[in-house]
Amino acid sequence: MYFEQFYLGCLAHASYLLASEGEAIVVDPQRDVEIYLQAAQQQGVSIRHIFETHLHADFVSGHKELAARTGAAIYIGGNAGATFPHVPVQDGFALRVGKLRIDGLETPGHTPESICLVITDEQKSQRPWAVLTGDTLFIGDVGRPDLSKTHTPQELAGLMYDSLHGKLLRLPDDVLVYPAHGAGSLCGRNMRAERFSTVGTERLTNYALQIKRREDFVRQMTSNLPARPDYFLEDAAINRAGATPLTELPELKPISAAELGLMLERGAIALDVRPNDQFAAGHVPGSINVALSGQFASWAGAVLGLSADPVLIAETAEQLDEARLRLARVGIENLSGYLDGGPAGWERAGFALQQLPQITVQELNSRLRANALQVLDVRRESEWEGGHINGADWYPLDRFKAALPAIEPKQPLAVHCKSGYRSVIACSLLQRAGYNNVINVIGGFDAWLEAQPPLASGTAVSA
Repeated sequence: MYFEQFYLGCLAHASYLLASEGEAIVVDPQRDVEIYLQAAQQQGVSIRHIFETHLHADFVSGHKELAARTGAAIYIGGNAGATFPHVPVQDGFALRVGKLRIDGLETPGHTPESICLVITDEQKSQRPWAVLTGDTLFIGDVGRPDLSKTHTPQELAGLMYDSLHGKLLRLPDDVLVYPAHGAGSLCGRNMRAERFSTVGTERLTNYALQIKRREDFVRQMTSNLPARPDYFLEDAAINRAGATPLTELPELKPISAAELGLMLERGAIALDVRPNDQFAAGHVPGSINVALSGQFASWAGAVLGLSADPVLIAETAEQLDEARLRLARVGIENLSGYLDGGPAGWERAGFALQQLPQITVQELNSRLRANALQVLDVRRESEWEGGHINGADWYPLDRFKAALPAIEPKQPLAVHCKSGYRSVIACSLLQRAGYNNVINVIGGFDAWLEAQPPLASGTAVSA
């Protein structure tokens, strides 16, 4: 048996390729499918089967393109309502590929159509070897239950409990667990950083599996959920029909500085993908910074939405190509173009760049002692509750698209997150809205802890 996990850090997404006796299976493919074709070619196998563990909401899958390029069949839960040709997977489903046996389990909870795949390598043993759990069971967590239009979170959480205790936890403890996401994904709350685990390890260490009563599980799984990005339901709809091949996306067109200026006056969005420090040193006024260095696609989807039609701002053609691909992975396909010449071209056309002031945590501490500025923490709720700067207000970045925080426009506002990535996004959104007294805190809360200024923990303060 050949088995490989492909991990896409930008989306904290894991997909898989399995093969036996010349025949291969791909599970939960990312949108750009060339990596699976290359791996199959290197292993001398042909992709004949594609499984989706559910309708993914946080990224656009490449199942339809991969099937078109290989002739493979697509398998998905029978309750998905998929409109592309597919084989429905229900309890009792089994598929043999060479010496591999794949048994399907219906495991609703994260979504109504979720399935898990039990893998047995019959060349070695008749006992299950691993289970590919999709977004049902993560390493240290379980899938969030609030992504359905047809079921309430309480209904899905109850189904999740039944799926976990009635099916997955009945597998032997030594069965390996391979999920579709890792730490950083918004499909769960407390995932650990490991890329795989075992049923026994999760039985002992996963907080969600320690909740014995169904009603307690439902209550806890539906409390304090992170905000659900608007694009999640849109991505699920795209995946239900199957996405357009990447090769069919139109080429980006150059946009002059003068044209971009007029577009910004009419409300267009300019997305600057350069590193945070470069954006802070000088950027097109009104542009939004989501740097390629972090979870770019997820945050672009969360703060812009799929219909934003942004103009990209970058310094190199490589940055533009990477941004285009990564945006397409979450379904942002319609781009208005790119700023010809980047920020330098903007300046050459006679337009001024705007700066984003930045301060160190030592400077922040000094100014706090002098009561000379406000502090806004844009981390998620669990991060805030784990500890925060005394006197700071809290308003997580994932709420910014719905409404910006209510802040005093005249008093300087220092914005921080964990490391400085999300805070620059927040600062750029505030600057775009006309708040010109925002300041980014370099290094964020990590730098604050390392420097050990006063630290407080307690109840969140609404900004």
